[in-house]
Amino acid sequence: MAVSLSRPGEGTRGRILEELAVAPRTAKDLAKSIGIQESAARGHLERLEERGLVSPAFLREGVGRPRKRYSLTTSGLELFPRRYELLLDSLIEELIEREGDAYVSVLFAQAARRLAKEVAMQLPAGAPVEQRAKLLANSLNDLGFRSTVEQGPTGELTIVRNNCVFRHSAIGHAYLLCEVFDKHLTEELLGQSGVNLKDSISRGGMRCTHLIQLS
Repeated sequence: MAVSLSRPGEGTRGRILEELAVAPRTAKDLAKSIGIQESAARGHLERLEERGLVSPAFLREGVGRPRKRYSLTTSGLELFPRRYELLLDSLIEELIEREGDAYVSVLFAQAARRLAKEVAMQLPAGAPVEQRAKLLANSLNDLGFRSTVEQGPTGELTIVRNNCVFRHSAIGHAYLLCEVFDKHLTEELLGQSGVNLKDSISRGGMRCTHLIQLS
């Protein structure tokens, strides 16, 4: 029977991932720690390896044959929560206190334009705005957003985000992250001067919606 895993701590495979987050382990080590048969531990490790969450490596320890130890891959590490927003909140508040709102707004706008230029390097010269919008949505999805591009009956474009990786920070600093960073990122990449934020998760909405006014 397949074991589902929605969080690292759930089920036997979740417990295995929790153990591997501490240090690499052999199947025998994991079986003893969790309280299952070694053959069962090997089966779970094989399934996790197929999913790209763990990776084996043979390590020699003293005399004898090398032992096969498993460790988390980058994808496996991504399953564990990391509270980056706490650091971001602290940095924003420290910058505002030291330099003021205007300085921090300029800083966020410059960061957005820098990111847009890096994304735009993937585009051929003279790419149409529709192609640029799709690239922006794909780039946002790579960062953890759930973005789509919608086109209205009269040709207007809308970039819809159903998730926000800055949700916690955006609630406390909606202007900087939504009106400054998002707006400049979108305008710089799309080459359009008209970008209106119609809806925002940070302001209680179900999703973030950017309406692109095509020239």
